[in-house]
Amino acid sequence: MQYRKFGKTGEKVSALGFGCMRFQTNNNDPKDIKEDLAIEQIRYSIDKGVNYIDTAYPYHGKMSEPVVGKALQDGYREKIKLATKLPSWLIEKREDFDTYMQEQLDKLQTDYLDFYLVHAINKERWENLNKHNLFDFLDQIKKDGRAKHVGFSFHDELPLFKEIIDSYDWDFCQIQYNYLDKEYQAGEEGLNYAADKGLGIVVMEPLRGGKLTKKVPEDISSIFENSERQWSPAQWGFKFVWNNPKVHVVLSGMNRMDHINENLQTASDTTPNSLKAEDLETLSKAEKIYNERIVANCTDCKYCMPCPNGVDIPANIEMINEAYMFDDIEGHKESYAKFIEDDKKASNCIECGLCEPKCPQHISIMAVMKKVDRELG
Repeated sequence: MQYRKFGKTGEKVSALGFGCMRFQTNNNDPKDIKEDLAIEQIRYSIDKGVNYIDTAYPYHGKMSEPVVGKALQDGYREKIKLATKLPSWLIEKREDFDTYMQEQLDKLQTDYLDFYLVHAINKERWENLNKHNLFDFLDQIKKDGRAKHVGFSFHDELPLFKEIIDSYDWDFCQIQYNYLDKEYQAGEEGLNYAADKGLGIVVMEPLRGGKLTKKVPEDISSIFENSERQWSPAQWGFKFVWNNPKVHVVLSGMNRMDHINENLQTASDTTPNSLKAEDLETLSKAEKIYNERIVANCTDCKYCMPCPNGVDIPANIEMINEAYMFDDIEGHKESYAKFIEDDKKASNCIECGLCEPKCPQHISIMAVMKKVDRELG
């Protein structure tokens, strides 16, 4: 395992971090984790050199933290750096910060955290957290030793990311980054902005939640197969992220031993700036084909919003784009039903046409909404 210096914290973290949000479960019940297997996999990874274990309050219906706490008994807590996340969406008063953190410490069977993140910050949550004195809480937990280092995970646009970075003396941050998402949310510009200020960088979604590996379209598979490298799609994805010297730890929600072993090997083999020009060209070709499959080139600028009839136009476009990019209409029908609220679905479009003149990309939004409803609705 290779270790990287984690920004200005001075900590050494394993390039591969164990993300504890995708354990195997019984009967498709996220709360019913196969505990013995999960504990075995966490400890195996630690024994092989992983020292960054990442969980959060809501994972597996609030059951991830207790399982991680059990896995870290028998001397394993002392071998690792433990990260969990404050449920930012539940904060209604200053006291809530301390209440939730204590609940998490109890579940994890520890009296301190190496890394504590404010979870999934977006604009609305950011405003609410500031109203309830977030910075006072962060100062306090560092002072009293409940957390060695504090950071945040991010799910919004680049300007807000920079605002958050500049508002407090953060130790680290966690962002989505992969060879398709170089300009998504914080993106590569945000990554560089944070790293240049000395923050440790944790990367989530290096494989787009598995989408870059589960059902790779044939034309993209052939690009990888025609390369001189005999790497799996997962290895291509991880190597892209680890190639960046400003990335310190990459999280993987591992739940199969063959995946764990492959990731351990890839993490050991991939050093910063180790990809050749032809490797980067291969990834660029794959990215180009993925992007050519996009139905509508939406940049999520939201100029089309709000829709007078309640349609979440960017979310609907993103869903149909992903369905086509990954050649998976059926899988995205399920996602559409689950993740887009009924009153925000494309079926609510009444073709008033107010959105289209506002779109800088000149997307035929009404036609795209019909397509979304026809194919995913």
